[in-house]
Amino acid sequence: MTAGTALGVSALLVVVHATNDAFAGMLSALLPTLQVRFALSETALALFVATLSFSTSVTQPVFGVLADRWGRRRMAALGVMTSSSLLSLMAIAPTPWLLFLILLVGGLGSAAFHPAGTGIARSLGGSRKGLVMSVFSAGGTFGVAVGPLVIGWLLMTGNLSLSPLLMIPGVLGGLALLAFVPAQPRPRSDRWPPLLDFSLLRGPVGVLAASGILRAIAFVTFVNAMPLYLVTVAGVAPASPVLFWTLTLFSSSAAVGGIVAGALERRVRRSRLIVTSMLASLLPFAVLFVLTPGTPVYFLCVAAAGALVNAGLPLMVVTAQDLAPHAMGAASGLLMGFTWGTAGLLYIGIGALQEAAGLGPAMALAFLALIPAAALAWRVIRRDELPAGS
Repeated sequence: MTAGTALGVSALLVVVHATNDAFAGMLSALLPTLQVRFALSETALALFVATLSFSTSVTQPVFGVLADRWGRRRMAALGVMTSSSLLSLMAIAPTPWLLFLILLVGGLGSAAFHPAGTGIARSLGGSRKGLVMSVFSAGGTFGVAVGPLVIGWLLMTGNLSLSPLLMIPGVLGGLALLAFVPAQPRPRSDRWPPLLDFSLLRGPVGVLAASGILRAIAFVTFVNAMPLYLVTVAGVAPASPVLFWTLTLFSSSAAVGGIVAGALERRVRRSRLIVTSMLASLLPFAVLFVLTPGTPVYFLCVAAAGALVNAGLPLMVVTAQDLAPHAMGAASGLLMGFTWGTAGLLYIGIGALQEAAGLGPAMALAFLALIPAAALAWRVIRRDELPAGS
């Protein structure tokens, strides 16, 4: 593959990743509206978040193995077309039960896309796998950032009924993957890993996944609890631009943080980048509770929190792939999917705590999970890493 072709395929992957992940951001932005429409509690809303997290993420390791067996290109294309077709209907679901089914089934398409897309991106990375993986990961995070603006515009203009049209970019993106992504090499049939490789969880990849879960709890809590905090505690209107721009700025900054960390990998040790960024994000998270929403300083802290909390994720994915070269798809699924999905399921507990103790204390406790997350990541990565630039 020529350098130009590799660049074009990489750009396509980033765009499709953004298209696929935009629906997660849309759900976060819709939570205050869904709470009013269906008269739901915080725990019920957390169940919606957990459902989408489970279907899009927890099943990713299985889809990663299937992608290695059946073909990454095909799995990525069918995945994004499925997720876009179904999740574009969530804004117009007439009942909570139908919304639950849409999130559960539609999310499986996203689960199929992620490990396949990750494997394709890594194959294009050459000697800069960390940077390429960071850019690919940023595509999804940018999608999460744009999602609230798109659904917010439909909400503010009274055009939520048009949301099914949002499936069009995903369907076209899936067809483009089939047309332009080169066929990916597959392992020999006698080397296929099992669909559920529990040995990965027992080793260093499992410890890294535990770190990823704790890190993801902080991220998931912000994007899903912050809209409710702004509306119920800070007095922001459910359709206020402040709400949508908060989510967009947080996620877009998270994407930038991942790219910057990937670019710095040759100069700074991977363990130092991951651990320092996690711990440093605690400061802007804490300051947000005392700032007035919508002010420049508020948005600056939102951006800093997003960039720092997500900076190390692409490097953690690459580390997991390096630790399990025989089961790369499954390892990718663990770090990019299983961690997010498990965090989403644990968010049910955060939602219940929000009702019992209040939004602020529950969010603060979730953010503190970054401390043990950093400790676990240091334990795994520091042991075997090479000096920066080697």
